[in-house]
Amino acid sequence: MRQRSLTVWALPPALLAAATAIAMPLLASTPSLTPDQSMQPLAQVNAALQAGEADKALALLKSLPSSDAGQGEAHNLECRVRIMLSQWNAASDQCQEAVRLDGQNSEYHMWLGRALGEKADRASFLTAYSLAKRVRAEFEESVRLNPTNAAALADLGEFYRQAPGVVGGGIEKAQGVAAELDKVDPARADELRGQIADQQKDYGTAEREFKQAIAASAHPATQWIALASFYRRRQRWTEMETAVHSAVTAAEHDKHAGVALYDGASILIETNRDPALASKMLEDYLAGSAKTEEAPAFVAHIRLARLQEQLGDAAVANRERAMALALAHDYKPEQDSKH
Repeated sequence: MRQRSLTVWALPPALLAAATAIAMPLLASTPSLTPDQSMQPLAQVNAALQAGEADKALALLKSLPSSDAGQGEAHNLECRVRIMLSQWNAASDQCQEAVRLDGQNSEYHMWLGRALGEKADRASFLTAYSLAKRVRAEFEESVRLNPTNAAALADLGEFYRQAPGVVGGGIEKAQGVAAELDKVDPARADELRGQIADQQKDYGTAEREFKQAIAASAHPATQWIALASFYRRRQRWTEMETAVHSAVTAAEHDKHAGVALYDGASILIETNRDPALASKMLEDYLAGSAKTEEAPAFVAHIRLARLQEQLGDAAVANRERAMALALAHDYKPEQDSKH
């Protein structure tokens, strides 16, 4: 699971008032479910989720009839909203309910594994041990139900790569998942092999695999960011910045590459490099049409606020914080890097 860090920020009264002014039109525009909309309420929830409109998504979910046939999907969507808000216990409960209602859905098992994984990251040793075995079981079941689910395969491969053998992890298992990924998503397979080589301190092979992932990917901006992350870990700063710039260039030609702008900005922020470029990347992400739950818009606004403060524009920083609050009023992140 991707994790980043962000300290909780306190809102002065004036900023709270500004956020309320921004939020009111958003909440007022939350559609009520008229009969002609009854076929698409879950699609509306998903659209709000992808746009980072957590409050709107939860309001829409609350308006759904409890007897609706799509309850499994509703619980899955709420789980994902709760993950976006870093509410791990609530997320796990919702995903568990989705699996209970439809145990044959590969996506539901994948999301339950992710939610449990977040809980495990923050649990005591004994609790984490128990949760880790459940995470593995959910990812394995997701892949069993749909062997072509590339996202679930990638999650399972990452689990095997990172987890000790006592909870079912292992490098050989991860390598086996990479071979399966070759059949459905070669770029993810190359990236997983790069992560494995990096973990084994075979840095030359790791770099080659990350570069091969770029060549194999339909969305190379994302893979450029994976390479930039590798360079960051190796403290190869010039090459890291070059890779981020390459991601920006690739994103200009790929309407699905928004998350690469968000992640690239995160790398620059975490390494205290080029705040002006990081700010522009977040601005472009927020202005574009490729926003995603993987890169919550309200977190992007918070990060942009910090960058604007660093660049000396307090007014814009306050506006960005107000916009974040309008999208997710009770978001209380542990750390910015958790997204």
